[in-house]
This record gives sequence, structure tokens and C-alpha cells, in this order.
Amino acid sequence: MAAKRQLFLMSSSAVHGYNYLDHVQKDLPAFMKSHGVAEVLFIPYALTDHDAYTAKVGGVLERWGFACSGLHTHPDPVAAVRAAQLIYIGGGNTFLLLRTLYEKQLLQPIREQVLERGVPYVGSSAGTNVATRSIQTTNDMPIVHTPSFDALALVPFNINPHYVEPEAGSRHKGETREERISQFHQLNGAPVLGMREGSTLLVDGDHATLQGQTQARLFRKEQTPVEYAPGDDLSFLLEERT
Repeated sequence: MAAKRQLFLMSSSAVHGYNYLDHVQKDLPAFMKSHGVAEVLFIPYALTDHDAYTAKVGGVLERWGFACSGLHTHPDPVAAVRAAQLIYIGGGNTFLLLRTLYEKQLLQPIREQVLERGVPYVGSSAGTNVATRSIQTTNDMPIVHTPSFDALALVPFNINPHYVEPEAGSRHKGETREERISQFHQLNGAPVLGMREGSTLLVDGDHATLQGQTQARLFRKEQTPVEYAPGDDLSFLLEERT
């Protein structure tokens, strides 16, 4: 029997009014401690300076009492993933991240660790995008080609991190985020969870709960969007078949 998936999917690492990752300084350490994690394997491939990125995230994790190593420092990335206590993929450019995961043949090993062995997974922004069925609802520019938009599919729906509505009185006439998601739904049927900055989706097996300080907005094809508040049960999204 496959182990229960354990996911901690953040919309963002940086939130206005907080230092880096401080908006999850209670929830994230509690998540890691509940699974007996002592060391985190951080995947910094969404940015190009892997050393600096790992040092930034590792500095916070070490302050919380967790060791951290960057996957780029391991001679065998697949072996490192298979030995990880917890896999954390950070934000940056989603296309660069996914291309690198394909190049290093890491998608299937990560899927196996999370879905079959119950290794906890933490994602932020781009790391949350790649945890879903595809990266088609990322906000990022396609600065590199990817072999496919298909991602880890740890959950059977899409997420739009950093979801935001237009500012009142704005003169900007480009597409709103809601309009872009509507364009996605003209050709795709998967639900899209628009996660505002400060929100986290916690998945424990077949249960999903919205956490954090902000609401999330769920978009379905040809349906009116629905708002959900922190504490709401979103487990029904894990049963999606599209």
C-alpha cells in the first residue's frame, strides 16, 4: 500500500510585512517536526545561483533547528532524492525549474518518494507549480524551453500562485489574472486554485486544508469562481479526474 502524501504548498516565500519565510514560521516547522525531519533536501533549480539560493533558505531553516543541503551539491541527484527526509523546491522561474528536473531525470524519483513512500514535500511558488498536474497556470515567462508542461502531478489540479485582483482605479488594461485563467479554461478542464500570497495548501493523504492568512479562489471551467478561507476543507479537489 502506498504511503500517504504529505504536502506543504505555499503561494510564496515572501509576504508583505514579514521577513523571508516568516509568515510560515509556526506552520512549516510544525509540519517538518510532525514527520520527524532533521534535514531538508533543497532543490534550488528555479534560480541560477544555486549556492546563494540554498544559503538563503538554509539560513532560515537552520535558525529553526533543521539542517539543509542543496541538491546541486550532491554528485548523484537521483540518489540524494531517494535518501531525502524531506524535499523542498523553492520559487523562481517555473520553466527553468521544470526543464532542469527533466534534464536530471528527477520527476519520477520525486513522485515515487512523495506518493509511494510518504516523503514530505514543501513547495513555494514555482515549487508549488511543479507539484501540480502542469505548469500551464504559472505567472512566469518561458525563458527556456521545457520538454513538456506536465509536472509532478502530486495533486490532480492546477494552482496559480501569487493570485491577485486588479487594484481599484488602476489604468492597466492588460488581462487580469482571472482573465488569463479563463483563457486556460477555454482549452483545459482542470480546476485552478488561485492562491493569494500568504496562503498555504496542506495535504495529508486524501485531506487538503487551506492555511495561512489569506483566502484562495477556485476557478472551474464555465463556473463562477468560489472563495475559500483559511481552515476550509479542500479535500474534494484531490478527487478530481480531468
